[in-house]
Amino acid sequence: MSNIGGIDETELHLTPGVNVLVGRNATNRTSFLQSLMAVSGSERATLKGDSEEGRVEVELNGETFTRVLTRRGDDVDFSGDPILDDAEVADLFAFLLEDNEARRAVATQGDLRELVMRPVDTEAINDRIDELLAERERVDDEIEDAKAAGRRVPDLEERRVELEDEIEAKREALEAKQAEIDDADADVEESREERDDLEEALDELNERRAAVERIASRLENERSSLSSVRSEREDVEDALEGLEGVDEDRVAFLDEQVASLRDRKRDLDSTITQLQSLIQFNEEMLEGEHTEVLQLLADDEDESSAVTDALLAESESAAGRCWTCGSEVSMEDVEETLNKLRELAREKRKERSSVTSELEEVQSERNEIETRVERREDLEQRLEELGEEIETREDSVERLTAEREEASETVEELEGTVEELEAGRHSAVLDLHREANELQFELNDLQDDLEDVESEIAELEGEADRQADLEEKRESITEELEELRTRIDRLEAEAVESFNDHMETVLDVLDYGNVSRVWIERATEQVREGRRKVERTTFRLHVIRMGADGTAYEDTVEHLSESEREVIGLVFGLAGYLVHEVYEECPFMLLDSLEAIDSDRIAALVDYFREYAPYTAVALLPEDAQALDDDYRRVTEI
Repeated sequence: MSNIGGIDETELHLTPGVNVLVGRNATNRTSFLQSLMAVSGSERATLKGDSEEGRVEVELNGETFTRVLTRRGDDVDFSGDPILDDAEVADLFAFLLEDNEARRAVATQGDLRELVMRPVDTEAINDRIDELLAERERVDDEIEDAKAAGRRVPDLEERRVELEDEIEAKREALEAKQAEIDDADADVEESREERDDLEEALDELNERRAAVERIASRLENERSSLSSVRSEREDVEDALEGLEGVDEDRVAFLDEQVASLRDRKRDLDSTITQLQSLIQFNEEMLEGEHTEVLQLLADDEDESSAVTDALLAESESAAGRCWTCGSEVSMEDVEETLNKLRELAREKRKERSSVTSELEEVQSERNEIETRVERREDLEQRLEELGEEIETREDSVERLTAEREEASETVEELEGTVEELEAGRHSAVLDLHREANELQFELNDLQDDLEDVESEIAELEGEADRQADLEEKRESITEELEELRTRIDRLEAEAVESFNDHMETVLDVLDYGNVSRVWIERATEQVREGRRKVERTTFRLHVIRMGADGTAYEDTVEHLSESEREVIGLVFGLAGYLVHEVYEECPFMLLDSLEAIDSDRIAALVDYFREYAPYTAVALLPEDAQALDDDYRRVTEI
């Protein structure tokens, strides 16, 4: 790595398991951790102040990953080929440095549930649920069609049997009639050529009549379809007319509002975090913690003790020395300033809540507009398709009408020809031929009907056969829907269960005395979303202490020691690390700024964390590192 944080250039080797970065402050341990974050895909690393470009390269499991930081004015660009495509989850739950958001959420009373669910694209999940619901509805319609097809088959089978019986009877009648004609031909002397001409004319007449009926049937179907399409076009036009228009200026305004409100919320989050850290530090100073800071204000050990005593004096007007500038201050003034900071923090939290509500309302309106735009585009596209279909069907109706008229004229001509031929033949024979031709025509119609029925049966049986596949597809859709609907609940439940289980074990291992239990309760609360109130899940952190008389009572996070808050924040980060399975993609778990925890507990905590990450890197002071297992790799120079 080169030019990252305070590092000029260095190269280090890490081993699987725990790697302890040992050194005093300002020895580039945090810079090294930032380098690992950068090459993993994070943008929370800093470029060395006097450099225009920094670089990190890691060889891991036979692959090489790189990250380059380039200064662009006041900003820094990140490029290269990092380990992760998206480091958001790792930033939250694997890189547990001092300013880690999940780690600080406990001390700042942040939204624990929001942090756990932030990597989950709930909007995409809800969109997919809507898609699956629409698809399942379509499949349900197809299943119902398949069932209806199956119900129609028996009736058609019965109709097929009837047609087959009618055809057989008609064939027998035709054969009998043909026998009569043969007998009559034997008795009546007539021109063979004349008879052949008549039979040929009758055959052609029958064919032309059948053609006219087929054209008429097709024409009727086409007209019916044309009427249906025109009706649908009217419905689409009515829907378009009734659709509210979109004000482009309003859309642009809403986009600007969303961007502005998001920026404001981020600024408020940062300000609240800084204020809470500042308040926490000053409260701890007033309680007498951080004695090393107090000692710096004195010229010798006696004077340091005097300053400490002064700062811890019970009198609100007692004089002390400011731990920032070293000047003499009144404890009453310090408390007054601290109260102002607390009030400012409350105001900022209230403002953040207001900004969040406004952002949700603006986003809701923007989403409604987007839905209308998409609906209008769909309707306009469908209107265009319907217009093209209407033109096509109108052309078809016109063509079929002309064909029917032409075929009807041909039938009339053939009927005249048949009448002329019939006039010159013996009436009895002519009647027989006419009857035979009528039977043949009826037989042809019956055979056409049978073909139609058999074709419809085959089509319906094919449709009915799809029912099993459709029901299997519906079951698959339902399973995916159930999985999506429960995914958010499952992740929330897993996060709470993981935190509570690990917290119970860690408290037992670290033995924090009167802290008997720390746990998260998963509850629901009413919140405003746009113009309406909805139920939303929230994580409530509970602290149970044990009194001197052995009685358990609930306390608040504010009353925990800095060490206890740090441990809870780290365990919360570990819970998110496990729930989101960060270890599957990111090999590093990074720990820093553990000085608030005593050495033995740091050692126990590191031993506990090492089970869950391929590589654990922890930055420690020399005195804290001594308590860790000697088998852990030590890095003393960076």
